Amino acid sequence: MYTDSIRRQMVEQQVRTWDVFDNGILATFAQVSRELYVPDAFTRCAYADVEIPIGHGQFMLRPSLQGRILQAVNVQADDAVLEIGTGTGYLTRCLAACAREVFSIDVYQDFVASARRRLEGDGASNVTLQQMDASRELPVGDFDIVVVTASIRESEARFADLLRPGGHLFIVIGEKPVMTATLISHDESGDLSSTNLFETDIPPLVEVDKQPPFSF
Repeated sequence: MYTDSIRRQMVEQQVRTWDVFDNGILATFAQVSRELYVPDAFTRCAYADVEIPIGHGQFMLRPSLQGRILQAVNVQADDAVLEIGTGTGYLTRCLAACAREVFSIDVYQDFVASARRRLEGDGASNVTLQQMDASRELPVGDFDIVVVTASIRESEARFADLLRPGGHLFIVIGEKPVMTATLISHDESGDLSSTNLFETDIPPLVEVDKQPPFSF
């Protein structure tokens, strides 16, 4: 159904026009088959610049926003990346195309399971997935790049604490209607700096204790 020309059209008309100019990132978007990562009911929207519902009140982020994320963190070929919020695995796959390895966590086990099937089917051999509630705990270790695909109300040092010297953290901070995509960088001397990138609006980081009860 989808062809290389349709992916290139997404790149040129949606991703590039939202100030994503890095040729490596544009090439990644042109090569990764986004339709493999879209829920079956929304396959026809795979290359539209819209948020796509994926369950649990969560959404697949727009291609233009995902492009800005990749451009902001500037993933290098030898980088170890942590992604918080696997979702369907599409951004995971794009990160994996650029990095040495990607470790991705999600609070929902069904997201992890379905993303694993998609990524394995797409030949992504440098990805490790795990179910984890990032509102309570984070992986042990440090990373060159950390990408949080959900928003938080205010800055939390524990995310930046995962960065190696020279590393970058992408995170969205704030509450509706004002959220700011933020890049936090850890320089070689150990100092942290923060840069406001653009305004956006994405779902908050899930806190399991605050999930609404089931009703019947």
